Amino acid sequence: MTLELQGVSLRVGADTHIHPTTLRLAERGFNTLLGETRAGKTSLLRLMAGLVRPSDGEVRFGGRDVTRVPVRRRRVSMVYQQFINYPNLTVYENIASPLRVARLATDEVRRRVGAVAELLRLEGLLDRRPAELSGGQQQRTALARALAKDSELVLLDEPLANLDYKLRESLRDELPRLFADRGCVVVYATTEPAEALLLGGHVATLYEGRVTQFGPAAAVYRAPADLRTAQVCSDPPINVAPAEKRAGRIALGDAVSWPAPPGLPDGPLSVGLRPHHVRPHRGDGPPVRGRVLISEISGSESVVHFDLGGRTWVSLSHGVRSHDVGAEVEFAFDVAHAMYFTADGARLTAA
Repeated sequence: MTLELQGVSLRVGADTHIHPTTLRLAERGFNTLLGETRAGKTSLLRLMAGLVRPSDGEVRFGGRDVTRVPVRRRRVSMVYQQFINYPNLTVYENIASPLRVARLATDEVRRRVGAVAELLRLEGLLDRRPAELSGGQQQRTALARALAKDSELVLLDEPLANLDYKLRESLRDELPRLFADRGCVVVYATTEPAEALLLGGHVATLYEGRVTQFGPAAAVYRAPADLRTAQVCSDPPINVAPAEKRAGRIALGDAVSWPAPPGLPDGPLSVGLRPHHVRPHRGDGPPVRGRVLISEISGSESVVHFDLGGRTWVSLSHGVRSHDVGAEVEFAFDVAHAMYFTADGARLTAA
């Protein structure tokens, strides 16, 4: 099955929630919508589900125009970040409810409920009601109900956001495998670039209601088409600074310069460097000295915010390193991974 958006837009009063969008989602594997809060992810999911109609354009599923087909007549499942369950039903009956509506045999209902309950660690909770569950357990119940239903389209709107860290890690591994042979289109919305990469498949990056790029997740991360896409794909945020190419070199004011890659035009441009390409200096790139603003340790990684020429830069490196606020520390730019953009954000590529 295929899901296509053809010139789809969504306006609410004077506000445009989704700008004209044409997109053909991958039939197999995950399709991830990646963007910040209010980028338009939930609006796109609701358009795909049929919960709202587009202001313009068509939604086509399996080659058929379903733009005006009501959601109750579509084989679609949707899970939101905020769990939604039937309060008067047990966990078992919540999961089984769409299977009962589809009039599946009792043995098949029992088999499907048991399989997803085991996956989501709900086996010992099947006789409880939602009010007796924790928030994470309620979200797992909502997710299990969607997984048990044999839908042609499964829409997941940040479904792991309210789960504990270990369960999130487990489900990130399990979900792609669970849907691998189901023959349904899966669309997963997230604000986290790392999650999009871990899930694999294809990713559509969103910014203020526009899809900026769509393609295999790793390819979009490694080769963003423009600055907006690079920013959406980076966490911590990508370092961006104005620069100039002159006399065969890239210069960031008087702070640092390095040989320009061939093919870049002379004149002003912007340089982008992800934080893990700005490291404590070890002789592997042009050195810069910056004044430490913030020094943090997160597990086995160290994050340093430092001032360079009046602009804040972020360094992310493996290992535990402590720096005093206000200290002058030397860093290295791994310029082999630098990205270059025009003034309006278009990607410049070397020859």
